Amino acid sequence: MEVRFWAATDVGRTRDHNEDNFLVDKKLNLFVVADGMGGHAAGEVASSVAVREARRVIAGGREYVELYAENESASAREDVLKLIERAIESACRKVFELAQEDESRKGMGTTLSLLLVAGHRGFIGHVGDSRIYLLRRSGVHQLTEDHSLINELIKRGRLKPGDVFDSPYKNAVTRAVGVYETVEVDAFDIDVLPDDDFLLCSDGLSCYLDDEITRGYLANEDVKAIPDEFIRLANDKGGKDNITAIVVRVAAGDSPVPAERVTMVTRKTNALQCQPFFRYLSYSEIVKVLNVSTRVTLEPGQVLFAEGERVDKLHIVLSGNLGIVRDGRALMNLSNDSALGESVIIENAPRDVTAVARDRTELLMIERAALHGLMMNNSKLAWKLLWSLSQQMNAQLRTASAELNAAATTIAELARATETPVEIPEFEPSLHRIISHRVGPTDEVDPPFVDFDVDRATDPLYQRQESKDGSAAPESNPSAGAASQPDAAPAQLGRQSNTVDLQRKN
Repeated sequence: MEVRFWAATDVGRTRDHNEDNFLVDKKLNLFVVADGMGGHAAGEVASSVAVREARRVIAGGREYVELYAENESASAREDVLKLIERAIESACRKVFELAQEDESRKGMGTTLSLLLVAGHRGFIGHVGDSRIYLLRRSGVHQLTEDHSLINELIKRGRLKPGDVFDSPYKNAVTRAVGVYETVEVDAFDIDVLPDDDFLLCSDGLSCYLDDEITRGYLANEDVKAIPDEFIRLANDKGGKDNITAIVVRVAAGDSPVPAERVTMVTRKTNALQCQPFFRYLSYSEIVKVLNVSTRVTLEPGQVLFAEGERVDKLHIVLSGNLGIVRDGRALMNLSNDSALGESVIIENAPRDVTAVARDRTELLMIERAALHGLMMNNSKLAWKLLWSLSQQMNAQLRTASAELNAAATTIAELARATETPVEIPEFEPSLHRIISHRVGPTDEVDPPFVDFDVDRATDPLYQRQESKDGSAAPESNPSAGAASQPDAAPAQLGRQSNTVDLQRKN
């Protein structure tokens, strides 16, 4: 992989000094952005110390990065992720210790977002509300999640994204490096493909961005010009904070990525995104699911699982044809993007069907334990998966209720038509409760913690409700420093803070 990059920072229109810092190490392919906070220029100290300490630890573990670049094994991948966590945790301790030595710097801290490109993957470490974006195939994806009070209020439905500029909480972060001795680090990795563009930036830029703006600026073929253009954009819109941007562009280089690998990465991503079970996940959450999945291939006639067998895996068909059989009778065929086994998340019951490959079939397989591990470490992801699963089960319940009611009605009509006594079969006691449910439209298909709109036109659970009168009810719902040298960490950016749980940026 060939990596090109450029970086710039600016004090903005309203601050009197810059407490942002960035670092670029072209030998490590390491890129870091930090946005400091604290009075008496303490934020400048915090961000500068943090980026350099993170680089020092990662450079000290260079062998783990090189080992992964050589063989890209699962164990080597985990070692790199642990290295990134150690680097940010070490930066946190270093900043905290410095704050204890000087009373005027008590409570200083910084955000920190880093990208490390190794082999064919990008490794990300993140704390705070600076951001990392990915532009891939014209799609803009925010890979990091803001650790901010604003984001928490949006997720809980207490604030709308458009109200952020008017909110008194817009500068409060819920996680920062150095305010306390330890910090929880978001660390994950992502496939890196030719023509991928990454943008690392502080919130002095991200607050002015949307997908269209980001896509348009990153389309510039001159990488060196893009950071300055982003800074000009932020200043033209008010420049209310310090502004830092690093643009990283990936090309195939001397060792091009096999076309089939690029195709398969896209194929797997699309397969997950079109599943109702994963419908609420963000792109970065989809990436986390992909990272715990494996690809398996079945030859024609090969059985995936048999009736009565316990299978603790979720399967998604990527290509081919999977036949579903019960008692020797063919029920259906599953082709591209079909999934089976979503309920594995809550049960490990014996399968009541047999799945056999009709053609050469490729599947994406996700083990139950891996899903549970993701859910335990990512509460928001867990809520989304459980919400989706409950929606699917509720839809099945409604269908079963309608079919049972229809069956009972048909039997009663046959009895009247033939004037012959017909014995209506007794349902299982538990089914009487199902039959008592009336089937009707529902107006709540979005979980309250999801902070984006659902496309109603493609939502199979959504039904327009008719009002009593027959009308449809409304649907709910100037100076920039450039860097290409290793260990370049110019300027810093201004925030004031206090030392309570929420760090406030003035």
